[in-house]
Amino acid sequence: MKGLFDKKRQGRGRHPKEGGLTREIAGIIIGLVAGTVALCWVLNTVFLERYYVMNKENVLLSGFTTIDAASEDGSLDDSSFDVTFDNLCANGNITVMVISPDRTIVRSSVNDTQRMLIEFTDIIFGGTQNETTVLAQAEDYVIQRRTDTRLDAEYLVLYGTLSNGNLVLMRSALESIRESAKTSNQFLLYVGILAIAVSTVVSVFISKRITDPILELTEISKHMTQLEFEVCYTPKGKRRNEIDELGTHMNEMSQALEHTISELKSANNQLLLDIEKKTQIDRQRKEFLSNVSHELKTPLALIQGYAEGLKECINDDAQSRDFYCEVIMDEADKMNQMVKKLLTLNQLESGNETITMERFDVTELIRGVLHSVDILIGQSGITVTECPAEPIYVWADEFMTEEVVTNYLSNAIHYAGGKKEISIRCREQEKNVRISVFNTGDPIPEEDIDKIWSKFYKVDKARTREYGGSGIGLSIVKAIMDSFHQQCGVINHEDGVEFWFELEKGKQS
Repeated sequence: MKGLFDKKRQGRGRHPKEGGLTREIAGIIIGLVAGTVALCWVLNTVFLERYYVMNKENVLLSGFTTIDAASEDGSLDDSSFDVTFDNLCANGNITVMVISPDRTIVRSSVNDTQRMLIEFTDIIFGGTQNETTVLAQAEDYVIQRRTDTRLDAEYLVLYGTLSNGNLVLMRSALESIRESAKTSNQFLLYVGILAIAVSTVVSVFISKRITDPILELTEISKHMTQLEFEVCYTPKGKRRNEIDELGTHMNEMSQALEHTISELKSANNQLLLDIEKKTQIDRQRKEFLSNVSHELKTPLALIQGYAEGLKECINDDAQSRDFYCEVIMDEADKMNQMVKKLLTLNQLESGNETITMERFDVTELIRGVLHSVDILIGQSGITVTECPAEPIYVWADEFMTEEVVTNYLSNAIHYAGGKKEISIRCREQEKNVRISVFNTGDPIPEEDIDKIWSKFYKVDKARTREYGGSGIGLSIVKAIMDSFHQQCGVINHEDGVEFWFELEKGKQS
């Protein structure tokens, strides 16, 4: 799992240019507005005039119906019909003339009735200067589209017979329709240009309101791909929309990813530590087996050799046999002591050893240990300086503390040189009591200072073997002090070496 999250992603796509989406949205909105305006303009140009003509046909037909109804009830030439007639002519932009069969003018919307009458006759009987197209025809009326070639003008004309036998002529100029259509198209064009301009501004503003949060989310996602989770999305408006919801969810996803990746990195770290620890344990196990094999090989070889000598009766005298037996017993005792120490060390390191914390006088304990090795001290010609005579109380496991003092004192006796002096000191501190054992002699090489607490490590292997040391004693000291949660160490001096350890100070009596 190592490096899983540090690997650079390959083939990562380009991010869109800033403003690209804004231009796309603005272009779509402007295109829609411009297209709509253009479509309306085309429809107006092609169909508006036709629509006007159809609408004018309906106006003429409606006027004819109104006039025919008035003729039927006899109110056509009455003054009560004047307002209706004037409204019909003015609102519909229609010229109207009603004549009787004897060519008497019943009603007319123009003052020049004679000219209108001539045109009426020309429409009914046809003329050389007019082009006509019939648009609609019924039993009592005809609607035509007429072109006056002389005046280059077009008209929409309805003529027919009323219920009372009178003739009616209704005419409306098409030029006004064309002018209206042209004016409408021009106005639509101006409005369209204005609409496009306004839509451009509005679309840019709206698209930026849409795209700015999207671009922000894009930038956040870019940071997320690089495992940077500090950047968060902030909603822009008071009202939350779908983009704000997406941003909130991305913030939550970012936090979840950061938490998950943190857990994975922690798990990855722990896994690496576990693998390293396992590798170290395997290495220590191999070293332990190698050291045990090496330590047992010499005494086993001696025991085997001297046992074979006894069996084969190499020396028959009793003194030789006693010597052989003493060697065998001595080597067996060394093996037994080493096995016991290994068992003790294993119990301490595995945490199975029971620690009994009690208050006791450490100076009395030191005097007891000195008394037990008094003969060995005398044989070595060593001078010992003890702690002060007054009691100093500490809290610890008394039996294990005795083991620590014994190991320190044993090392001091066997390595004492020069003046052959050993000094045992007890110094009271604020919360602890430091007990140290100093012996004159050669200092420990600096490169070996940190290694002497390891199992089977020996600074001077020849000398250690000479007095029967196994290289386990200081490992036991370190394990005991760790079980007490206290410190121990070694200090080199110009004339010797000082080993020390600390115990919790107890209440003095």
